[in-house]
Amino acid sequence: MSKEYLVTLNVLPALEEIVVDCLLMLECEQGFSSYPVSAHHHENKGLSLAEQVTGRQKRIRFQMYVNGDDLAKLLVQLREKFSGSGIQYWVTPVLENGVF
Repeated sequence: MSKEYLVTLNVLPALEEIVVDCLLMLECEQGFSSYPVSAHHHENKGLSLAEQVTGRQKRIRFQMYVNGDDLAKLLVQLREKFSGSGIQYWVTPVLENGVF
C-alpha cells in the first residue's frame, strides 16, 4: 500500500476555473474538494484597499488525497502550469482516512 498525502492549495478566485480544469485533467482517484476561505498575511502586497482594512483576502482552497507515487507528478505539473501565480500549497501525510 502506497503512503497517501493531503495536498492543499490556496488559490486566487480569478484562477479557480483554470485550477479546476487542471485538477480534473489529472484525474485524481479520489477527486478533490474546493471551498472559499479567507487568507490572512502580514504582507499587503497585491491587496485591495478593502482587503488591507479587513486584514483578509479571499481565496479558494482545494484539497485532494494523493498517493505517494503520484505526488511528485502532481507537484511538477502544478509548478509548470502555475509558476509565478502566487498559489500557496502544502503537503501533509495522511495517517488515516476512510468512509463511514
